[in-house]
This record gives sequence, C-alpha cells and structure tokens, in this order.
Amino acid sequence: MTMTEGRTALPLVFEAPRRGKPPRHWADLDPEARIEAVQAAGLPRFRAQQLSRHYFEHLNDDPRSWTDLPAVLRTELAEQLFPRLLDPVRRMQTDQGTTVKTLWKLHDGALVESVLMRYPNRTTMCVSSQAGCGMACPFCATGQGGLQRNMSTAEIVEQVTDGARALRAGEIPGGPGRVSNIVFMGMGEPLANYKSVIGAVRAMTTPAPDGLGIGARGITVSTVGLVPAIHRLTAEGLPLTLALSLHAPDDELRDELVPVNNRWNVGEAVDAAWEYARATKRRVSVEYALIKDINDQAHRADLLADVLKRRGTKADGSWGWVHVNLIPLNPTPGSKWTASRPEDEAEFVRRLAARGVPVTVRDTRGREIDGACGQLAATGS
Repeated sequence: MTMTEGRTALPLVFEAPRRGKPPRHWADLDPEARIEAVQAAGLPRFRAQQLSRHYFEHLNDDPRSWTDLPAVLRTELAEQLFPRLLDPVRRMQTDQGTTVKTLWKLHDGALVESVLMRYPNRTTMCVSSQAGCGMACPFCATGQGGLQRNMSTAEIVEQVTDGARALRAGEIPGGPGRVSNIVFMGMGEPLANYKSVIGAVRAMTTPAPDGLGIGARGITVSTVGLVPAIHRLTAEGLPLTLALSLHAPDDELRDELVPVNNRWNVGEAVDAAWEYARATKRRVSVEYALIKDINDQAHRADLLADVLKRRGTKADGSWGWVHVNLIPLNPTPGSKWTASRPEDEAEFVRRLAARGVPVTVRDTRGREIDGACGQLAATGS
C-alpha cells in the first residue's frame, strides 16, 4: 500500500498566503532599528538598550516594572513596541509537568503550537515557524492541515520567551532554569519562511541585552530539503545544526513520503546537507520517521547507509558529517500508518551501525499530548 492510497494528495505550497501582518514588535527589529524606533518616539538612544535589557535579559514585558523609564512613557512604549502577539488558548502537560505543549492564537485567529521539554541537563523549546505547513507530507498532521501563513520573527521569538519566563519563575518542575536548546521542528517548513526564521535565530543568539544569548550550537533548523535555501543558510556562516527530514533513501518512495522530492531529489538534498556540514563543520542530523512496512525494510537501511557514506568516508577524514535520528512514527488522527515493529526498528539500527553510520532512536516526548514529531495540528478542540 502506498502512502497516498485512499486520500487526495495536497499540493505543495512554497509561497504563503498573504494575510494581515502582525503588529511590529521589538523582537522584529535589529539593534540599530530599535534605536531608530525610540528616537522616532522622541526619546534618547540609550532608552533602546534599557528596553532590550527588560525584554531579552530580564524577560520582563510588563511596563509597570520598567522603573528606570519615566512612568508616563511606559504604557505608551509597551503599546507601540511590545504589542501582544500570542494568546495562550490551552496548555497541556505530561512527563510530570516537564513537557508542556501550548496552543497559541495569533492576532488574526491563526493557531500554532510550541512544546517545552525539560530534561535533567537541558531544556529544549520546539517552536513553530508557520501557521500550518505547505509541504504536504501525508504522514504528518501539520502537513495535512495545509498552510495558512508565515509567522513573523517576533511571533517565533515570543514562543521562546514564554518558555524562558516559565523556567525563570520556577513554574516547570526542577526549579528555576533557562532555555538551552531550540529546535525549529514545530509547525511549518522553516526554510520556506527564511527571512523570519533567520531574524529569530539572530535575536536568539545575540548576547544580552540585545538578544537572548542562546548558543547557536544549541539551535537546530529542520527542513524537508529546500535545496536553494540550504545553500543560502550555508552562506550565513552560523554554526547551527541542520536537520534534513529525509524519511526515505530512494526517490521512488520519497516522492510519496516527502512531495518536495519531486522538486529536489534525494541526491540533491543530501548533497546540499553535505555541503552545509563541510562548510560549517557542524554535523547534520538526518531525520527518518520509521513507518511500518513502508520505509523500514532492511534493504532501505542498507541503501540509506550507501547514500550517506557516498558523501564522506573515514578515509578522507570527513566521516562523522552526519547522524541518523530515527523517529518511531507518532500516531495522528485518521492515519492508516503506524510505527515500525520493535524487531524491524532494531534491525534498521543494527544495519546502519554495522555500516559505521552513527544512529539513535529519538525519544518520543509529548506523544500523550499530541506534542511529538509530526503531531502538531493546532486544533482548538
């Protein structure tokens, strides 16, 4: 049975529908533009750093506590430069409260989700970059919902600052903490909203007080394989981790599983990922959702090893450029497909490891609250 049997395939959508833009927010601006904004409001330039310190360093967007600014200015500045972009609709928790999924309503009614996952040695925020997704992967709940619009830089950043505030306030079990890792693996194809995503990355990685000061090496940007955008990301020179959602090593199957493969095939996508690793010296993560009787056969494990090792070997000193992250398929409503049998998963791992390919099986954090990979559908019910 093929992946698309029994359902109408959605079209690929690269250009997001144009809808009303969210109001401009402090996090949308670079440091120079922030200075221009406060000067346009008739204030001296040093006020920009004061506001950045409140927002990025102290994670405080309540103007009543901005006591280093004149009281008559606080509310007006907050309304002009710190408009409310995300309203929480619902929060769901699992793992004794250390995994929290938040459903957000945007200014135009669009719904998106983010997930906070606290581990003993780190806290990861999984953020959305689009409302919906236009990549139409048939096994992904987000992809089957279609694309509503791109998110702004500040809408992306605000997902992180919300989690950071909760951690700082000690609202997540484990005591006060901080966000250490960001994964762009929520709703949307990040590289299809390139400008906003890179703007968010820069706001996250810029040291305080002009940014959140999160290390670039702790940020992962996922893509289904938009090759020109991968090349563009390579040229940025940012030491991010690139995650390529491959899901099949052969074009025949990947054409069905990841429709963008009809535009840029397996070889082109893997070549672009290899070039990224070569240029940045950052190991690429290849994401592979294991789907029972679809892509989990032993011969496909062997083919995957061949495809990856063709780009780099121990002999030329480049092996280690890639790591395979196997993902047991997470259930989604109405789906006919499910995770691989344990014995098939184990054999897939064994064959990759035997060929010298680094491989792990991803933790399925958040599955109970539909917060795991491929489950984010942002429904209001």
